[in-house]
Amino acid sequence: MSEHLLRAALDAAERGWHVFPLRPGTKRPALHGEKSCPRTGPCAAGHVKWEQRATTDPDRIRAAWTRAPFNIGIACGPSGLVVVDLDVPKDKNKGGWDAPCGATTFQALCERAGHAVPATYRVRTASGGTHLYFTAPPGLRLGNTAGTVADSVDTRAWGGYVVAAGSITPAGAYEALCGHETAVLPAWLQTVLQPAPVRPAVPLRLPAVDGSRAALAALDAECAMVAAAPEGARNVTLNRSAFKVGRFVAWGDLPRHMAEEAFQAAGEAVGLTAAECRATIRSALDSSLRTARPREAA
Repeated sequence: MSEHLLRAALDAAERGWHVFPLRPGTKRPALHGEKSCPRTGPCAAGHVKWEQRATTDPDRIRAAWTRAPFNIGIACGPSGLVVVDLDVPKDKNKGGWDAPCGATTFQALCERAGHAVPATYRVRTASGGTHLYFTAPPGLRLGNTAGTVADSVDTRAWGGYVVAAGSITPAGAYEALCGHETAVLPAWLQTVLQPAPVRPAVPLRLPAVDGSRAALAALDAECAMVAAAPEGARNVTLNRSAFKVGRFVAWGDLPRHMAEEAFQAAGEAVGLTAAECRATIRSALDSSLRTARPREAA
């Protein structure tokens, strides 16, 4: 087992991928955390995290993996990788949820973009998902995302790592599904992943609207919820808030185009793309209008 894992770690390093040890049988780094850092050795000048300690040096790799059967972590940023994680919903394997898996939603995204699913090095994860490995274009520094691309589709880049093929957990093994060719990150996917430009911090100004006092109060409150949403939950918050306000549109208290403009401004102000905002708002309002109960029953 140790020899197998050592070989897998060396193979990854030979490809220029920076590796570090994960605890045997797990996906957790085997390196100490900042709170328990002894401030000696590599950390003599300050705590060094797994991303900085990841290496391609075969001597360091042999020294580490001969001590224990460590699983292999690949630090994506230093390795010049962007890895797309196509996950399987946790309850899907139990037959209790019909939500689409990441592979299905990513394929649909590719089709909408007018492209086939890119052919590149891929790894089947222990949970049954898939990791698609891409080479980051020179000079591009992307961070991790969760749900930005699509449901059950995350990405790992700077600040993130993936478990390498050859690693084994109680849930199963990580297994390479194809040859070693790693494609460059497609331009259309790069556009989806690039962070929105930093906007100046200015007070959010909502468009002037006509409507009942309750409708205006609800619109103002829900736009504030969108403005305060943390990264990774902004699109979900926008969808939920627009849906809530949709009943006032259904009752005739608020013009639809005014609600759309207000939520568009709130969504773009927190970094969502204009296209992402339009699609989410339209979907949420359409759903709300279909399901809104009469005012007297609300």
